[in-house]
Amino acid sequence: MSAGGMLYGGDEIGALVFDPGHHSLRVGYAQEDTPKAEIPSVVGVGPGDVALNTDLETKADNNVSSTNKYYVDTTFVSVPRSSMEIQTYMKDGMVDNWDLFEKVLDYVYAKVIQSESMYHPVLFSEAAWNVRNNRERLTELMFEKYSVPAFFLVKNAVLAAFANGRATALVVDSGATHTSAVPVHEGYVLSQAVVKSPLGGDYLSLQCRQYLESQNIDLTPVYGIAAKDVIKERDNARFTPRQLPDKLTASWQQYMLKGLLQDFQMSVVQVLETPFDERTAAQIPAVHYEFPNGYHQDFGPERFKLAESLFDHTMLGAGQLASTSVGMCDADVRLSLYGSVVVTGGNTLLPGFPERLNRDLQHRAPSNTRLKMISANGSVERRFGAWIGGSILASIGTFQQMWISSQEYEESGKSQVERKCP
Repeated sequence: MSAGGMLYGGDEIGALVFDPGHHSLRVGYAQEDTPKAEIPSVVGVGPGDVALNTDLETKADNNVSSTNKYYVDTTFVSVPRSSMEIQTYMKDGMVDNWDLFEKVLDYVYAKVIQSESMYHPVLFSEAAWNVRNNRERLTELMFEKYSVPAFFLVKNAVLAAFANGRATALVVDSGATHTSAVPVHEGYVLSQAVVKSPLGGDYLSLQCRQYLESQNIDLTPVYGIAAKDVIKERDNARFTPRQLPDKLTASWQQYMLKGLLQDFQMSVVQVLETPFDERTAAQIPAVHYEFPNGYHQDFGPERFKLAESLFDHTMLGAGQLASTSVGMCDADVRLSLYGSVVVTGGNTLLPGFPERLNRDLQHRAPSNTRLKMISANGSVERRFGAWIGGSILASIGTFQQMWISSQEYEESGKSQVERKCP
């Protein structure tokens, strides 16, 4: 089966696209417009069934580690179980815990794709700052363990640009754990000018949490509530707590609390188009929000103040990142980068985010610059930007000769990835 004679991304053979992030892993078939599944980037690790393990205990002690039980995907992770820890396999935008990651991939092939991995070429997205041994490790894993017929790695910024119909763009990607500005020129990342900051959705959740706790608002998540009464605004909540299993871990409770905060920030928090000013913010109508325990109230100017930290930070504000990144590029590509600023990532769905970024960039860009912001309207296109780009790329006819085939991998090993994937 020669690499030339076989068209991987053709209609018969569905290529798979994986887009791992800190919030979730997006998986699906190329040529489709949305991922088949979005799986949280965390795995629940709990003690295995003791009853089953009695016969193992007589063997050597090294079997103890294998008695863990792993819970993957929302429906399994969100169940309160005693002693189940929540662990993530991502670190700094890269896969870090490979054992956990394999558990998730096994789940994907068994439950989402429901097909053998050997039949589907795989396209993976990666962070612009991914490192060599990480890329090689992933290549090795896909060919050795999952024996895929072909494999390819692309920078997620490039894919996000493709999804928005651009080969040259400044991609501002604001996700869960960080916000980055990545210049892409003719489909290649200009890696010397990549700028990133640790301010993303999780940082905003932290701000929300500190604010709500300072207001003494009770943040009991949904799983802890058996019943609640309807109450007047700002009245104390009246609810019946649910009987929970004992020994719930702190990591799991934190994870569930984060879900509540994310709902709050997406419903309430908003970005002002101009830098925060109490008078301007006070003129905008308040937003009403009800917490899981039944407590509810209006949120006024403070909802704008929470998001301000993503922009007004001297070094790490989103506008500052973008202009710094462009400034580090060659003078002759700057105009074309300012001419297509692609906004992607789930955190940019905060109402007013693109508008504020636009304003901040206008103030920082040279006066003769034509500034154009490209931000997809739908939440799907923005959250899954890189995945959609991968779906497009893997189904283009001219891309088919780019895959690293299993044959090439067998001939020259995992170092192929550095040679073939920019």
